[in-house]
This record gives sequence, C-alpha cells and structure tokens, in this order.
Amino acid sequence: MSETGNNAIQFELVSPEARLMDEPAVMVVLPGTDGDIGVLPEHSPLVSTMRAGVVSIYKENKTTVTDQIFLAGGFADVTGERVTVLAEEAIPVSKIDIEEVQKQIDAYKADLANGSDKTHEAEHLAILEAKLVAVQNAA
Repeated sequence: MSETGNNAIQFELVSPEARLMDEPAVMVVLPGTDGDIGVLPEHSPLVSTMRAGVVSIYKENKTTVTDQIFLAGGFADVTGERVTVLAEEAIPVSKIDIEEVQKQIDAYKADLANGSDKTHEAEHLAILEAKLVAVQNAA
C-alpha cells in the first residue's frame, strides 16, 4: 500500500549542471555533516551542510528505499513541505563504476605519497572512498 499523497514531502536535488530530481517522497534520509537526517512531511525547518554520502529516497513507503544518490557534499534546506539539496556532485549509486573509483583512489594515494598538495588530494580521496563505500553497501 502506498503512503504517498498528503503524507509526502517534495524532494528536489540540484547540482551545478542541472535540476536532477523534483519528486514527492514519503521520507528522505540525508547524509548531514553531523549525522544522518531523516526527513518526513511536516519536518521542522532546517538548513544543514552535507558530507560525502548517500541520499536515500523512499517514494512508496518508509521501509523500502526507492533511489540512492551519492553526494560529494553540499547543502540541504528542509521545510515541512520540501527538501532541497544543493549538491557539489550527485550520481545515482547504481551508475558508479567501482573499478574506475578504485583506480582514482590508487592515483590519489600515489600523489599523496609523492608529496603533492596534501589538503586538496586528501579531500578528493575522502570523497572517492565514500563513493566506494556507497557502492559496496548498495551491493
């Protein structure tokens, strides 16, 4: 039985390139900087930064994840009727190429070992490792 309708919240996902999603959901779980944030209709207003992680979208009921999208970070604006996520990078977990991510991780680790810009490289490495975990957890 579907729980959508009056019990839904509008979920909007925007990246620098485009609006990626604007659909109703019964629940959205966001990777907040201070921990995961579960958002249901009539949620208290909230603005939060997002860490690299997975947004889980529940469109039909509160027990079955419909979509999982990896975020490299960003911001979320939550109201009782809407969740808007402004993402630095967003990609469906199902479209992440695990072999390509592992190659990128290996390259960043090699750069770090060779003394490149450690802050920049370490940030990208952390995002890639979070992406790898997202794919492994979805499998």
